[in-house]
Amino acid sequence: MTDPNVLWVLGGVVLMSISAAAVGSFTLLQKRALIGDAVAHAILPGICLAFLLSGGKHPLVLLAGAAATGWLGLVTVEYLTRHTRLKGDAALGLTLSVYYGAGALLLTSIQRSGAGAQAGLDKFLFGKAAAMVREDVLLFAGLSAAVLIVLAWIYKPLTAVIFDRNFALTAGLPVRRLEQALSLLTVFIIALGIQAVGAVLMAALLITPAAAARYWTHDLRRMLVLACGFAAVSAAAGAWISYLLPRMPTGPWVVLALTLTAGISIAAGSDRGLAAAWQRRRQNRRKIDRENLLKCLYQLGEADGQPEAMRLHSEIAARRDMPPARLRAALHALRGEGLLRQEAGRAGLTRAGAAAGSRVTRLHRLWELYLTTHLDLPPDHVHEEAEAIEHILTPEIEAALESKLNFPSLDPHNSPIPAKRTLP
Repeated sequence: MTDPNVLWVLGGVVLMSISAAAVGSFTLLQKRALIGDAVAHAILPGICLAFLLSGGKHPLVLLAGAAATGWLGLVTVEYLTRHTRLKGDAALGLTLSVYYGAGALLLTSIQRSGAGAQAGLDKFLFGKAAAMVREDVLLFAGLSAAVLIVLAWIYKPLTAVIFDRNFALTAGLPVRRLEQALSLLTVFIIALGIQAVGAVLMAALLITPAAAARYWTHDLRRMLVLACGFAAVSAAAGAWISYLLPRMPTGPWVVLALTLTAGISIAAGSDRGLAAAWQRRRQNRRKIDRENLLKCLYQLGEADGQPEAMRLHSEIAARRDMPPARLRAALHALRGEGLLRQEAGRAGLTRAGAAAGSRVTRLHRLWELYLTTHLDLPPDHVHEEAEAIEHILTPEIEAALESKLNFPSLDPHNSPIPAKRTLP
């Protein structure tokens, strides 16, 4: 980059994007993601009215007009939701379409009026960051920094409101004022970003970075850092591409970069990504297979009084319906944990394995008894439910079950409930 103005534009867009991502993180956690879309469309008539009243395109005047109708759109959504029979999504859709339709009519009227200053006003639909001059960039950068400062100032009480509104009310926090402050920041940052990203795509810049960050962490501070980082990188990429291809507006490129980031996060996010979810399911399935195998071997030993006897793999497979590959994997894992002994075609529990199998069997039979005595289920309907729940019962729940059932010795099928044992 050799043009100094490009550096100014890049810095302004990046700082504005960071501010939008920070505000959008709270909006997303407040479950009001779509409100940004309604506000973003509601600001268009404000831009047009500000232009008509002022006769020019001074950034502060257009920003004031955008903020005014954006706030009016937000108030409209809240009024329709609270005082009519319309649901939230219907109120959002109605507000979005009406305000945007009015803005489109005003914009068309301005363009046909032949006003000398109207050229380029349509850039506010999709953004044209390259059209900003140094003074505009300094103004927007300063206002973006102010948004971040205000957000940092109200961070702690706002966090309490977002995660537990009732607690915040009980603690005496000004909940309504904090919610209004977040709404004002949302309106303001959307109005601020119209020249860089445009009214149509501003909602994506507000929500997408936060949504992408959510797949990587459940910690709010880390989520804010990641969202701001994603927004900054995407904004820089969009501004750079727009500079290289002058006929391409900045907004769509920024949103495309954000979409790519969101796609990667959905696929590979370490907290909620598809790959992480698949890995957790795989680990849970393997844990269930191992515990079912321990229970199977324990019950075979229970039947013939030889809990640590070696059993043929075919005998185990006949009792426990498990695909051969999963059976081999479970046997191998249990051997590695010291819970199983293996030799050619045979396997048997170690002393520690017998204790572990005893505990799984104990949990299974306690839960079966609970279902029959407290939920009045017939004994022949409780096995499948106990098979599912036995793998997630904690020692605390085990103790509570035993106490609730008055320390039983038999399950509903008159099978003995193993005594509680300490693993060697």
